[in-house]
Amino acid sequence: MLVTFSAAVAVTTAALSGCAASAGRPATYGRPADVGKLRDLTYAEQVTVERGEDLLVKRCMNKQGFRYWIGPIASVADRQGQGYVLTDVAWARAHGYGRKLQERAERERLGDRNIAYARSLPKRDLVRYSNALDGKLSGGVVKVRLPTGGTVWTARGGCRAKAMTDLYGDFPTWFRVKKTAQSLTALYAPDILADARFKRALKAWSACMGKAGHPYADPQEIRRKLPALTKGASPKAAQDTETALAVAEATCADSTPLAATARTVERELRRVKLRPYRDDIATFQRMNLTALARARALGAAD
Repeated sequence: MLVTFSAAVAVTTAALSGCAASAGRPATYGRPADVGKLRDLTYAEQVTVERGEDLLVKRCMNKQGFRYWIGPIASVADRQGQGYVLTDVAWARAHGYGRKLQERAERERLGDRNIAYARSLPKRDLVRYSNALDGKLSGGVVKVRLPTGGTVWTARGGCRAKAMTDLYGDFPTWFRVKKTAQSLTALYAPDILADARFKRALKAWSACMGKAGHPYADPQEIRRKLPALTKGASPKAAQDTETALAVAEATCADSTPLAATARTVERELRRVKLRPYRDDIATFQRMNLTALARARALGAAD
């Protein structure tokens, strides 16, 4: 675990209750009978949904006469290394700050068969491929005004949009609530750092780190200085340095009030700051759970 200052409600480990939607006929969007209590997806469930997205895109692209491969998709371990402070000692001991995970992800990205395939196509076919995958702007766009300002948009058509419609139930609504939910952290994260309780807890964490031989004021200082600490070191020595710091960070986060205080302050601030967006958050969660049931029905789960 780690304290994420997440854009949606804190991830739980509860399993989805109820039955999955039929593979042949998805549940009705908006009132899925199998959703149960609204919540965020676990990391493992996110992997299942993203695999379901890719599976639907693959089917659509194949029908358009193009090849398409599923993945690469970030693993559960990949998703656990992002956030303000590490709190999972076991993850820190296994991965440090995730340097090797990041290197593997970069290798997978560079070796993505979809990219290589697209580059191999003649120009005319590449245009057709791009239009089939991402749609044409002439077919209309979906625009979203973000809570933090600015506007994002995407084409309405293409296999990606069709996959989202098939999985989530309504692509324009999904795009709107997803982009909204993903931008909400900035509305309250600065207030967490400024909270007096958080500052006291951070001092306790810093004192714990100092006693362990790692004098850092906050987790971000470690991340800023880590490249210099490992520069010129052998891969093993660099990983050992990273792992020692990560384990100490996670140990001190749990043995001091930092992790618990950050979660408490975040919950309080979200309750107030995100009240205007509670309907969007609920819709985001509902559509995610609907997509999870549909992805499982497609056979996307491990």
